[in-house]
Amino acid sequence: MEVRQLEIFRTLSEELNFTRTAEKVHTVQSNVTAQIKALEEELGSPLFDRLGRRVTLTDAGRNFLPFAEQALTAMERGQRAVQTGAEPSGPLRVGIPESILTYRLPQVLRIFHRRFPHVELIFRPQWDDALPAMLENGKLDMAVCMIDCSPNAAIKSIRLSPERIFLLAHASHPLASQRTVKPADMAGQSLLLTESGCGYRLKLDQLMALQNIRPGNVTEFSSVEAIKQCVAAGMGLGLLPAIVVARELRQRQFKALHWAGPSLDIATHILWHRDKWISPAMAAFMDLVKEKLEDSGPGA
Repeated sequence: MEVRQLEIFRTLSEELNFTRTAEKVHTVQSNVTAQIKALEEELGSPLFDRLGRRVTLTDAGRNFLPFAEQALTAMERGQRAVQTGAEPSGPLRVGIPESILTYRLPQVLRIFHRRFPHVELIFRPQWDDALPAMLENGKLDMAVCMIDCSPNAAIKSIRLSPERIFLLAHASHPLASQRTVKPADMAGQSLLLTESGCGYRLKLDQLMALQNIRPGNVTEFSSVEAIKQCVAAGMGLGLLPAIVVARELRQRQFKALHWAGPSLDIATHILWHRDKWISPAMAAFMDLVKEKLEDSGPGA
């Protein structure tokens, strides 16, 4: 089994098209076909179904894919370790939500680029429920996210700054004038929320489920900016970190409700797989993020 075969297999599993795969790996289509056929013969099982022009992974292909990705990731790490020594360089894939990237990291990124110009930072959006798989299969080197605790024993974490989470409404909303807002007040309300994998969204969902509270219409957004605009338009209640809405609250575009229920606050964490080799680039980024965002209070 050759590294080149694994590279072609991984690319074809993403593209599901022989012509585009050949272009991406800089070879001819006939070589892609030959390399995949040789790999299938060595494994003793077809990895792809060819149904006319349509290409799909077989069950064997789907089972083999994470192992191929792990092998290629290990090879890439080994090459970087030999080539770069202790100097941070090369690609660093970081999973991070929009709110942290936009409102917490600009200063960190300015300093990092100045200190380590040879590191190629690649930021990928992600929700917390997808993190373990992405960290395990090497699609992410690490993640910075808002989460209460590590998702499983295979994921290591460092607690950073705590984040206040606000329930938000337009000033004309009936709940905006109440002295306190209790969980029961959420019944029947229109909610404007991040997608279901988000850590602070999960806290609200769990709270309402435990108290058997049914909201009214729930609208999901992939963008916190869209949620802010809709809250300001009076379309419902939003749930967002304080760092995201500080300017809008100062400008009185909407209000933070006086929440009297269990805390919805959450901490930012750095996450990585316990078996992950900590490259110089990854160590440098982690150290700088910790320096700027580390929690001064008790650890989680």
